[in-house]
Amino acid sequence: MSLAVSANSPYDNSSYGELRDAFQQRRAADPTAGPGVDSTRARPDERAGRPALDPAGRSQPAAGQPGQPLSAAEQAEVEKLKARDREVRAHEQAHQAAGAGLITRGASYSYKSGPDGQQYAVGGEVGIDTSPVRGNPAATIRKAERIRRAALAPAEPSPQDRAVAAEASRMAADARRQQAQQAYTTSPAAPTSTFQISA
Repeated sequence: MSLAVSANSPYDNSSYGELRDAFQQRRAADPTAGPGVDSTRARPDERAGRPALDPAGRSQPAAGQPGQPLSAAEQAEVEKLKARDREVRAHEQAHQAAGAGLITRGASYSYKSGPDGQQYAVGGEVGIDTSPVRGNPAATIRKAERIRRAALAPAEPSPQDRAVAAEASRMAADARRQQAQQAYTTSPAAPTSTFQISA
């Protein structure tokens, strides 16, 4: 069995939620404004979908495209996306380092485009083997402890990470019960005393 340990979605983070709400409000006020474009600064010819022209009539790149400086709001979003990208990658690397030998699938990421046209990781996951070791409770207990450490390795484990760690704890508890049962059934029977009664 394989479960995924993952980084939180950025949309669970209030700062990203606020950013998204601000863009939705801006889009509602001006349906032609795209994400990351400051509609209050967009020129009329940009809103109409035509390339902007300078005073000499030459075509100018739209905001957020190469050669065009980003607005303060766009630059702030890029910085947040860069920070999130670093956080997500460090999170998944922590899982991989602590789960060496248990990883079934390397890190995979979900991305978001920034106003600068770059792709930034905003979520990720790593596959990890959570199956017990058949017929070997002691080995299962050791494996469960490794799974738990791998799941909780990042500085800020996600809810999914905590769920995997809890599942590993349950697996270890089941293995300890099996171990106790095996010890009981294989232990020598207690000595019995016999007495002879005569009349």
